[in-house]
Amino acid sequence: MLDVDKCCITRFPSPLLGQKAKPIEKIDDSIRALAEKMMDIMVQQKGVGLAGPQVGVALRIFVASPDGTKKNAKVYINPVITPSGKLEAAEEGCLSLPGIYGKIRRYSKCSIKAAGFDGNQFCEEAEGLLARIFQHECDHLDGTLVADKLSTVAKIAARKKLKQLRENYTQQKQ
Repeated sequence: MLDVDKCCITRFPSPLLGQKAKPIEKIDDSIRALAEKMMDIMVQQKGVGLAGPQVGVALRIFVASPDGTKKNAKVYINPVITPSGKLEAAEEGCLSLPGIYGKIRRYSKCSIKAAGFDGNQFCEEAEGLLARIFQHECDHLDGTLVADKLSTVAKIAARKKLKQLRENYTQQKQ
């Protein structure tokens, strides 16, 4: 059983963020409570997407809201994404990597197949920001972070902040 009350933002370099998340076998009240908690955390942290590993849960679930509101937030369980369109670079950040931003190349469009709160499968087409959110969150489910996708120059520029995040993480674990 999930302890949803303990869910909070998981920060780099937590090993959980680098792992592939497991599929959700059964959508029950604990999964629905997790999704609600994730939406609340995303809105509180002023994000537009949040994946299971980012709240300490290694499950294939994410929530997304292009305008950052709970009213327009939606849950995606066991998503399968198919990118399309052309690759475009745009500035991206991540709630698990506070203060680190970089130009990330993503496809301009994608389709996603996932289950919702009710357990029913649905398909959705996305472009622009929503397509970027889907790709970013699916990366989290596969253990890939924005920091992994930064250019060499951007990695050099971010190294002090990454070092600080590592030090903060080590101090919290002690």
